[in-house]
Amino acid sequence: MSRISRRTMLRGLGVAVGLPFLDAMAPGTVLNAAQAAGTTAGEAAAVAPTRMGFFFIPNGVNIPYWTPTKEGFDFDLTPTLEPLKQVKNDCMVLSGLTLDNARAKGDGPGDHARSAAAFLTGAHPYKTSGANIKLGISVDQVAANMLGSQTRLPSLELGLDKTQTAGNCDSGYSCAYVSNISWRSDTTPVPKEVDPASLFDRLFGAGNDKAAAETRAKRAMYRKSILDFVADDAKRLDRQLGKVDQQKMDEFETSIREIEKRISMMQKQEREQKPPDMARPEGIPGDMTDHMRLMCDLLVLAWQMDITRISTVMVARDGSDRHYRWLNITEGHHTCSHHGGNAQKIEAIRKIDRYHMEQFAYFIQKLKSTREGNGTMLDHSMIMLGSGISDGDRHNHDELPIVLAGKGGGFIKPGRHIRFPRNTPLCNLYLSMLETMGVKQERFGDSNGRLSTLML
Repeated sequence: MSRISRRTMLRGLGVAVGLPFLDAMAPGTVLNAAQAAGTTAGEAAAVAPTRMGFFFIPNGVNIPYWTPTKEGFDFDLTPTLEPLKQVKNDCMVLSGLTLDNARAKGDGPGDHARSAAAFLTGAHPYKTSGANIKLGISVDQVAANMLGSQTRLPSLELGLDKTQTAGNCDSGYSCAYVSNISWRSDTTPVPKEVDPASLFDRLFGAGNDKAAAETRAKRAMYRKSILDFVADDAKRLDRQLGKVDQQKMDEFETSIREIEKRISMMQKQEREQKPPDMARPEGIPGDMTDHMRLMCDLLVLAWQMDITRISTVMVARDGSDRHYRWLNITEGHHTCSHHGGNAQKIEAIRKIDRYHMEQFAYFIQKLKSTREGNGTMLDHSMIMLGSGISDGDRHNHDELPIVLAGKGGGFIKPGRHIRFPRNTPLCNLYLSMLETMGVKQERFGDSNGRLSTLML
C-alpha cells in the first residue's frame, strides 16, 4: 500500500474532491497541539484531525422533560433525550451552565436576540436596530483564526433559515443578532449557508465562482455526477490503496452519489411546486427533516474530506415561530414556548424538543458509523448542542440545556451527566473545547476557568 498525502484530491474538469481519512494517509497526519502533547510517535499514525461543531436550537426547552435526575455514568435518559439512546455513551449532558451576558443588564426586553447573539460569543450585544451593531468574536471563529489555514475553508456555517442582517427583529435589537451565532469580529456576523445545492457546489467546486459555474453547466449538459468528472483520477488512486481503504472510498463515493440524487429530487420538487396564494415563506421550501438531514450529511462529507474542522449549525433563528404541523402542532414554536402552564402547549414543546434531538442524534450516529483512523469520526470530534435560553416560558439564561457529544480525539470522557455549580459560565466549556483543539486562551467571554471534569 503506497503512502499518500492527507491533501490528496481527485481532480477533473474543474472539479476537486477531497478524500476521507484513509489508512494510507496515517503516517503523514498533522496533529493539532493538544493531540501532539499527549500522543506518542507510534500512536500518531492512527490519529485523525479533531473537529469542533456547535448546534443551536431556538426558544429554550421544557426543562422538566430535559434534565436527567441522576448524575454520573448511570444517568437516565429523559423523554426529550431518549433519541440519544444509541449514542448515550458518546454524549454528556451538562447542567448548571449559564450565559450571563444574555441577561438584560438594564437593556429591557429582547431575550431572544441576546440568546442567539451571546450563545457562542459570551458577549452582551449593544442594543440597536441600526447598522451600529457590536458584539464580539465567537468561539468557532477564535478556533478558525488559529487553525483555519490547515483546511480549505477555515469554518463552515450552516442553517435552515436565511440570514437577516438589517431591521428590528426583537424589541429594538437588530436582526443580525437574532439570525447569527457565528461572529468574525464584534461588528461582523458570518452568514449561514441554507441551500443544500449551493453548499454542495461550494464543497465540490473548483475554488472560484466562474469555474464552479462552468462545472455545473457541463454536469447539466451531460447529466453527470461530480464523481464522473474525476473517475480517471479515482481509478488511478484505487490501485494504490489497500482493501480497507478501497472499501472506505466505495462507501464515501456512494454517499456523494446518494446526496446528489436527494438534492436533484429536492430541486425538481421545488420547480414543479405550484406557486401558493401567499408570500413565499422564508428559507428553503419543503420538508424540514429532509432539509436538516441533507445539511447534516453534507457536513459529514465536509469533515471527512477535511475541507473544514470547525462548523456551526443554526436550526432556526431565536424567536422563530416555525410551525411543526407534521407533529400535529397547530401553533408556532415561539407561541408554544410561552405556555404559561397550559398543558397542550407544554406537550407541543415536548414534541418539538424531542424532534430536535432526533435530528441531532441522526448526525451523531452518522459520525459514529463512519470509521476513521483508530476509531470513528465521532471519536475525533466534539459537538455541542444547546440554546441560549433555558425555559422558553421564563426566558432565563441559567440552567441551560447543553449536550456535548464525542471524545474530542480522546481528551473527553463522555457517557455522563455532570452538574456544575449554579451560574458556572457556559464560556468555561468553550475555553475547554478550545484547549482540546490546541488553541490556548487564558479567557474567553466571561469565563473564569476550565471544566476539568470533562476529562478523566
